[in-house]
Parts: sequence; structure tokens; C-alpha cells
Amino acid sequence: MEQNNYSEITPEIIRLAKLSEEAGVIETELFTKYDVKRGLRDLNGKGVLAGLTHISDVRATEKIDGVDVPAHGKLFYRGYNVQDLINGFTSEDRFGFEEVAYLLLFAKLPNKEELKKFTELLGSYRTLPTSFVRDIIMKAPSKDMMNTLARSVLTLYSYDDRADDTSMPNVLRQCLQLIALFPMLSIYGYQAYNHYHDGNSLYIHNPLPELSTAENILRILRPDSSYTPLEAKILDIALVLHMEHGGGNNSSFTTHVVTSSLTDTYSTIAAAIGSLKGPRHGGANIKVVKMFEDMKKEVHDWENEDEVADYLRKLLHKEAFDHSGLIYGVGHAIYSKSDPRAVAFKSFVQKLSEEKGMQKEFALYSLVERLAPEVIASERQMYKGVSINVDFYSGFVYHMLGLPMELYTPIFAIARIVGWSAHRLEELANNGKIIRPAYKPIGEDQEYVNLGNRK
Repeated sequence: MEQNNYSEITPEIIRLAKLSEEAGVIETELFTKYDVKRGLRDLNGKGVLAGLTHISDVRATEKIDGVDVPAHGKLFYRGYNVQDLINGFTSEDRFGFEEVAYLLLFAKLPNKEELKKFTELLGSYRTLPTSFVRDIIMKAPSKDMMNTLARSVLTLYSYDDRADDTSMPNVLRQCLQLIALFPMLSIYGYQAYNHYHDGNSLYIHNPLPELSTAENILRILRPDSSYTPLEAKILDIALVLHMEHGGGNNSSFTTHVVTSSLTDTYSTIAAAIGSLKGPRHGGANIKVVKMFEDMKKEVHDWENEDEVADYLRKLLHKEAFDHSGLIYGVGHAIYSKSDPRAVAFKSFVQKLSEEKGMQKEFALYSLVERLAPEVIASERQMYKGVSINVDFYSGFVYHMLGLPMELYTPIFAIARIVGWSAHRLEELANNGKIIRPAYKPIGEDQEYVNLGNRK
């Protein structure tokens, strides 16, 4: 019996796809006519108000004489400026992921005893079901770690005797377990793929409960489980900065939408993972690294401002890299003058570049950070300012840490699972209605035609 080629795109599929595309096209002017906020954003890019949240606040403007004007961005977790949180735990030479996770979930900064108990609780949950690695992760390893992560999360449903219980204690228990397990699910999935597809040695290191999340990520990823204190601390800061970004970002909004149907936690988080996987959301830092790799080949003198600026113009004119017309890592839907996450990150990135002997690369990144807004402003009409975003430096950090590119977006998910959990719990706590926005039908009514009379 001939085996089906499930990946084949036949001529019939191409024909049907063309019909489907033609049937789906809606004239652009109709969106204006009916005042449709495409992407749930107005013409100025501001998000349509769809809900309320206590969890975080993204600020990019300030009022002057009663008018909102662009300002340097600020990010608040439960009312605390993220920069202050980072300054707090780094000044005391502590890791911050667990402390900030506690804050986002429970709306208060933990005291020493609360933080100790919470850290121990997460450590106790860093154990996968018996044979899960062998039976699930090792079977049919995917080239995309986000798909592997989503599959593992959905499979955990089968191991949970209270999987469909949406009471607050049970959902919190599920969320804490997923926060604890995401590093293992992601990295073990990569190790399986790296072994079976690339023929490299297979390493499955156990996490240690006394280590921080950042330390455990490096421990279970690297063959020798070794890492420097600076490496672990910078990865910890990256996790804190990616942990949460308001209820309106695509994956957090997905979490609210799916939670509002009262489905289970595993289905909700898998949906959020699917959202984050998209290159318009979580995959941007990979594009930044690849863009810089191309830039380093094409630009002969990395210190020559004219040569670098010329390459940036070629990007905008679709003459370089992937011909998309984009300078990756520059610009944000909300921030204009600065992304506070990038600002908070930069000084630590410089320290790591010095430890790794990559000062020339850091200088190139810094030069692009300065030149890109000027080049964009000279080439395109903009309704707001433009600056680098957090993806600009995060990919560079992961590259310096030796993280495989396949894990860049899963690292984002390892951090953002905390924000998703907080938003799921908030949606359930408010017992709101199922989220169901309106779509206006614009097609015409049709008369039914018998099969034999159809053309």
C-alpha cells in the first residue's frame, strides 16, 4: 500500500487555495467605512480598550497641558517600576525571577519567609511524570521547540486527575507546576531534536531544587552543566523583562479569550504558546540575530557610520537580508521614545560582551541602535517616534550565552508563562462573560441552486 505524503501540495490543493483566498479577500476601504479597528487598534496604533487589569501597565506617553505626548517608556508590574525591581534584587546580588513571579501572581512583594517557601514550592514541582521524557518528549521530536512545548503541555492534561477543575486553588496549582516545568519541557525537547535529527550526544540533566530558574536552564542545557555567575544573572534579568507586558499583547489576550470559555489550563496555555510562536510576536529576536549576521558579512567596516547607515537603508528598500523592508528589533506597537526593557537590559549586555570578548559586536549593535531611528525617519513618514525594542538585545544575549536559536522563543515562553498564569487567574477571579467580539458580515444573500444546475 502506497504511503501518503502528508506534506505534498498537489495542483488540486493549489487550485482550491486560490479559491479560498479569493473568497476571503475584503476590500480595504470597507474597514474604514464600517469603522473597524483592524488588529483591535485605531489608526494611530493605539489598542482598543477590551478589558481591565491589575497585573501590569505599559506607559509610552505623558500628559502635557492635557494632551498625551510621546515619552520614554515605562513598564510596571503590579504598580512597581520594573527598573526598580531589577535594581532591588541585583543590588543585593539575588536572582529575581521567583520574587517577581510571586509579585505578579499574588500582588505583593514576598518577605524572606514567603519567598523561601515559594521557591521551595516551585523546586518541588520540577519533576515530570514517570517516563514522560521517554514516552512523550523523545517520540517524534519536532524541529520547532514551541510545537514541542505545546504538545508536552497538552499531554500533561492526561496525567492530571483534576485537569478540568477550574477552581482557583486547582488552577493556581496547575499554573505553578507549568511555571516550574517549562524549562525542562523546552530544553529536553531541544535535546531530543538535537540528538535524533542532528546526531549530537543526548544530555538529560536533572534540575536542582536549590538553584534558581535561570541557573537550572543553563545547568540542564549545557553538556557540563557549568555557567558563570554573570551568565546566570543576565539570563535571570532577561526572564524578568519578558515575564509580562500587559493584557493586550497577543498571547496574553489569547489567554483571556480562551480562559473566558472556561476550558482547562493546559488548553489555555497551549493556545498562548501558539500565539507566542508567531514571528510577529515571540520570534522577533531570532530575526534580529540573523539580520546582524548578514550585516556583519555585508558591512566591511563595522565602525563606519555611512556604511552601516547604507545597509539599514537597503533593509528598508527591501534590498538586503530577507527583503521584508524591516529593520528587526527597531520599533514597537506602543513604545516610541524608548522601550524600558531594552534600556534596563543594555548595561548588563555590555558587561556580558566584555566577559565574552565580543565588544566589537556590542559596539555594532549600539551604532545601529543610534542610526536606525534616524534612517527610518528620513525614509518613512511616521505618526510616532521609533526606538529599539527588547528583542534588539535579547537575541544578542542568547547568542553570547551559547543558547541554540531553536530555544530563543521557548526562553520567552519560560518567562511569559508567569504573565499568562496571572492573566488566567485574573480572568477566572472576575467570572466575566465569554469574550466574543463582533464581526460584520458583508456578503450578499444567495439563492440555492440544485447540484445539476451549477456551473
